[in-house]
Amino acid sequence: MARLPFSESEYRGRQSRFLDKIPHDCLVLIPTNPASIRSNDVHYPFRASSYMLYLCGWSEPESVLMAKHNGKNWVVSLFVQPNDTTAEIWEGRRIGIEGASSGWPIDEAYSLLEMNEIVTDSLKKSNGVYLIQNLNADIDQIVNDSLTSKSRQRNTYGMGPISLVDPSSLLDELRIRKSQEEIDVMQKSADLASMAHSIAMKKSHTGIGEWEIQAIIEGCFQSNGSQWSYPSIVGGGDNATILHYHANNQPVSDGELVLVDAGCEVEGYASDITRTWPVNGKFTEPQREIYNLVLEAEIAGIEACQVGAPWNASHKATMEVISRGLIELGILNCTFEEAMGEDLDGKTRQFFMHGTSHSLGLDVHDVGVTRPGGKGDGRLLEEGMVLTVEPGVYFASWREDVEIPERYSGIGIRIEDDVLITKNGPVVLTSNCPKEITEIETLVGSGL
Repeated sequence: MARLPFSESEYRGRQSRFLDKIPHDCLVLIPTNPASIRSNDVHYPFRASSYMLYLCGWSEPESVLMAKHNGKNWVVSLFVQPNDTTAEIWEGRRIGIEGASSGWPIDEAYSLLEMNEIVTDSLKKSNGVYLIQNLNADIDQIVNDSLTSKSRQRNTYGMGPISLVDPSSLLDELRIRKSQEEIDVMQKSADLASMAHSIAMKKSHTGIGEWEIQAIIEGCFQSNGSQWSYPSIVGGGDNATILHYHANNQPVSDGELVLVDAGCEVEGYASDITRTWPVNGKFTEPQREIYNLVLEAEIAGIEACQVGAPWNASHKATMEVISRGLIELGILNCTFEEAMGEDLDGKTRQFFMHGTSHSLGLDVHDVGVTRPGGKGDGRLLEEGMVLTVEPGVYFASWREDVEIPERYSGIGIRIEDDVLITKNGPVVLTSNCPKEITEIETLVGSGL
């Protein structure tokens, strides 16, 4: 049976901070994710909604969390799949109503078969609804019926909700700062992903298939009770210049680099690491020049992750290093100002096309507004935030829109770490994953 990854007090604290922002005359409904069909009657493995995991740790399908105020305090309820012998024979044991009542951070548990009646009755006594829509068609319909009904009771006594609000933004703002318990779990996720990348380096060799590296890394995840947090990117040679390359079906030749962007999930919390290495164990001189530039930029980006610094500080720091480097290497023939651009959109962006950081947590691209309105340098970094730092430079030989120097043609390099913001400076959660050239050249092929 499933278990809670965090203490009950941790979950109750999250619920309290969230519900403190909700008017007492409103009803809260948080459905989990719907099941997804892969093909015909075959489903993708179920993954619960991050909001459900955040509020109560419940990971079974079809569930709905409800919160209502009884005049004295908030009552948190969970609608769950009831125990059903036939269904459990085919699909696995269910925690059920009794199990949910005794082992989870909720006040009440009900069968999903009771949901229509209980939610409809609760809506009649509510002035508004906080609902995450388009996840559960049944709940959406119940709420819509309640909002649009024209009953005598509604017209005469004003019974029933008159407003519908999406609570996601309230939860997102809570999730953007991690508690110590969350940080401890994220460290485990980072350590496992670091180990997987290291093992892949050890087993790399000339001619290895991209798919083989993927199998090594994801096999490490699975053998340690985890799974990937996003589909792994394993691009050798020119494939490393494709930012979201997913084919992973080509061999990596002698003298080529392989770029591996892969992370895992522990108790729902993601890690996200990118490393780039030569499969034959030795960087060529052009590869070394670009690698050192990207590594210097990444270190500068990490150092910029200080409490009180703007969100965009890491991107500005990496852009500055890469812009100067591209000019010094003769790749860009322009001034530093032209390389940077007025809004970090200068000529450097021909080869460094993506941002440097994104939030990390229960989702690999985690929630929370970081640049309000998409303008300016963004909100200030706070203690407990976790973000990636991932500069990259890409010289695709197949591109015709820019001039690619022959010396660097076909080279794509990205280096990415997961960084915790603390009052004492940035902490790299993925520091166990090798990234210095000497470390990588020593490690690659050493496990054959």
